[in-house]
Amino acid sequence: MTPQDTVLLVVDVQEKLVPMIRGAKRLEWNLRRLLDGAEATGLGVLATEQYPQGLGSTIESLAGRLGDVPSKQTFSCGGCEQFAESLEASAADKVMVCGIEAHVCVQQTVLDLLANGYRVFVPVDAVGSRFQIDYETGLKRMESAGATLTTTESALFEWCQVSGTPVFKKISALVREQPPDES
Repeated sequence: MTPQDTVLLVVDVQEKLVPMIRGAKRLEWNLRRLLDGAEATGLGVLATEQYPQGLGSTIESLAGRLGDVPSKQTFSCGGCEQFAESLEASAADKVMVCGIEAHVCVQQTVLDLLANGYRVFVPVDAVGSRFQIDYETGLKRMESAGATLTTTESALFEWCQVSGTPVFKKISALVREQPPDES
């Protein structure tokens, strides 16, 4: 993944969903680090919201890091015309998909992207579900369909590509952050 050929997609990280997700604090922390890393490296960012009238907007800590966030009613982001147009305009052939829920909107989006010829990466520490069995099964299904599982830290360094630069200093600072206490 490079900033020239990859976009980051943040799926449905909304006010009424996040509190129900296992490990929500760590998930939010990793999503914020991915967004900050994307900004530092110049990587494109896309996002969606599932039926915001009922599920609320994107959580405040991430919303300010995102541009326009289109709403959707299909579980897959592929059913959102504004998202599809933005992805096509980006000319990226790789998509890193993060957000919630791993076994529903993230998974269906990943399957659609794979079917449309994209290389898809899923940071396992930046997707979540309410229940562990759904999270685990969603990851297994995405991987068996052809998605590459990775982590937030691995992606940040891959986007950066080289040490000793101002971008590396920003990425290094993100990697050194201490994770939130989940208790």
